[in-house]
Amino acid sequence: MASPRSPLIVMRDTRAWQLQVWVSFGLAVFLCATGLAYLPGQALDRAFMVMGYVFCLSTVFVLSKAVRDTQKASLTGEAETPMWRVVVWGGFAVAMGLTLWGLLRMQIDETYKAYLGVSWLYLVTSAFTLAKTLRDRHEADLAEAHVAGRQQALAERAAATTQVAA
Repeated sequence: MASPRSPLIVMRDTRAWQLQVWVSFGLAVFLCATGLAYLPGQALDRAFMVMGYVFCLSTVFVLSKAVRDTQKASLTGEAETPMWRVVVWGGFAVAMGLTLWGLLRMQIDETYKAYLGVSWLYLVTSAFTLAKTLRDRHEADLAEAHVAGRQQALAERAAATTQVAA
């Protein structure tokens, strides 16, 4: 805990880092969307791959939150729901596995498969980074609000003490 003389410093990501994360995520989405839009083959293959990419993207955010919540629960001694962990990790594994399976089974050129695979993995990794950046910002906002509330309470207590002494 910080004393009134030594304030708590809340570390935040730099604007440059935040910009890099958002640009990287946007670029990954653009590359995936371009690859999927020009995907040769049947409409059913394209629909399957779009669903797979969206499923992977959503499970990345859920998994990121679950991992962070598990870490927070272990620090605070809170009970965790083991089945939730199974559902989250299972959903992520199914999303990644089905998307990979769909990518490998499609009857398209190997170079195109490589493009889709690399852009898909880039999307997943940039989404993990974005999720962490957003969660870090949220936790920094909470920490700053907590510090501001503490400082206000200390100021009110000091004012009340001054009024009682006068």
